[in-house]
Amino acid sequence: MKNGINFSVVEAGSFGDLLSVTEGPAAGKYFLKDKLGLTGMEVSLNQLPEGAEVPFYHTHRENEELYLFIGGCGQFQVDGKIFSVKEGTAVRVKPEGERTLRNNGNGDLYFIVIQAQADSLRQWVMTDGVILDKPVSWAE
Repeated sequence: MKNGINFSVVEAGSFGDLLSVTEGPAAGKYFLKDKLGLTGMEVSLNQLPEGAEVPFYHTHRENEELYLFIGGCGQFQVDGKIFSVKEGTAVRVKPEGERTLRNNGNGDLYFIVIQAQADSLRQWVMTDGVILDKPVSWAE
């Protein structure tokens, strides 16, 4: 792992190897908050095998979640509404949304979950980003 004053790096490995990782209630989930020292969000990398499902509904007290599906296909359920998800689908769920998901496709379902406090975003790329007057160099 490389770390600097303004950055942290961790190698999580291949998404296809996440089933060998067990963090939380099930295998296939790799949390990044503690590993990277994140202070404004939690991020997890996830692999859900073919035919598997999250066996419970859950909500959050303060955090909204963003699910970014990057491979495979399945179904997502929020507040009793069921819809399909696949590579390229993004789902945002408010803290009180009762959610679960399953892989009803062929092959593994891969997704990233970003969790952050709801209503906390005060700036974003266009209002927070600062373009520096400095030429880019890749020399180390």
